[in-house]
Amino acid sequence: MHALLMLLPVLASAAVLEVGADKRFAKPCDAIRAAAAGDAIEIAAGLYEGDTCSIDRPNLTIRGAGEKRPHLRAVPGRPLTQGKAILVVSASATDLTIEGLEFSGASVPDRNGSGIRVDSGPNVTIRDCHFHDNESGVLTANGGIITIEYSIFENNGAGDGQSHNVYVNHADKFVFRGNYSARSKVGQLVKSRAKETYILYNRLSQENGTGSREIDLSNGGRAWVIGNIIEQGPESQYPSLLGYQVEGPSPHLTDNVLYVAHNTFVNRAYLGGIFVQLNRTMEVPAVIRNNIFAGRGGVTNQPNAILRNNHIGEAGFVNAEPLDLSLKTGSPAVDAGEELRTGSGFALTPVSMYRHPACGNARKAVGAPDLGAFESGGIGAPEGPARCR
Repeated sequence: MHALLMLLPVLASAAVLEVGADKRFAKPCDAIRAAAAGDAIEIAAGLYEGDTCSIDRPNLTIRGAGEKRPHLRAVPGRPLTQGKAILVVSASATDLTIEGLEFSGASVPDRNGSGIRVDSGPNVTIRDCHFHDNESGVLTANGGIITIEYSIFENNGAGDGQSHNVYVNHADKFVFRGNYSARSKVGQLVKSRAKETYILYNRLSQENGTGSREIDLSNGGRAWVIGNIIEQGPESQYPSLLGYQVEGPSPHLTDNVLYVAHNTFVNRAYLGGIFVQLNRTMEVPAVIRNNIFAGRGGVTNQPNAILRNNHIGEAGFVNAEPLDLSLKTGSPAVDAGEELRTGSGFALTPVSMYRHPACGNARKAVGAPDLGAFESGGIGAPEGPARCR
């Protein structure tokens, strides 16, 4: 009872701060600077140019109001906050949610200008956002839990290979779910150095982009890659689609294990490529099960990897060119899988399927599990933000 009474003043003081042409606040950062802990900021649709600031209050929700995402666009030649990003999340901005916003144009002299930059400490959820034509889409330093879901990342990168669509540094936990990440400029579609990384039910496709790996788990850690479409285009820079501990082990990551299950991989690039590349000193075998590997290259370079019920080669996709990689009737991948239990504490059997763009559906079981990211005849209820319903 005493704890509840202590919470009441905080709950009572929470407010909704409205942003827009005819609202109390003309620009998002005006409201962010005025907000108190626990407030919500609702931003009307429109273009907000050159509005950049730091977020330093805990328990804020910053969201777009309406169906069209408000667009926060950096202005060339105008400095970004702290020389980092359009929005910089400070260490004191714990338990922050940002949803339904668009970010573009971030550029700084060190070529890491980001739509959102997360500094050390906070737990952050980014949902239903669109990041494009920045040097980095989302870039984080050391942090707690970083969750990015149902968001779109495309055409981010400075072209130097050091900037990416998404880069999460030494977080405790990183969840990347239901997103569409495409056409990075030389960099990676998603890169993580987190202690635990969950790459779940995304479409990671280079298409005609010039990016490097689709997934880069640079120093390893505990990682689950489940239910994704992972496509390497003809202009990709690297011969592997998923890299694990390719930059060597790290003292930050002492527990290293990789699970790769129910993904649909397509390689349109290197004849001598590798779908799943691991550091050759990695002793713990990767678990690679119930996947489809279509196109060029070997499955993995790890001799002791646990490989079961994977299909190698054309799998009877509905239309591979526009990346409709659901399965035709009679596909050899239908009912070809086996039930998977848990992998180091997390279920390997997928419960969702990606739906373009950046939405999802529940995955219902139909007979034996199908290989890859889709279950033929198993489309369940829609998942994701309101636009996905």
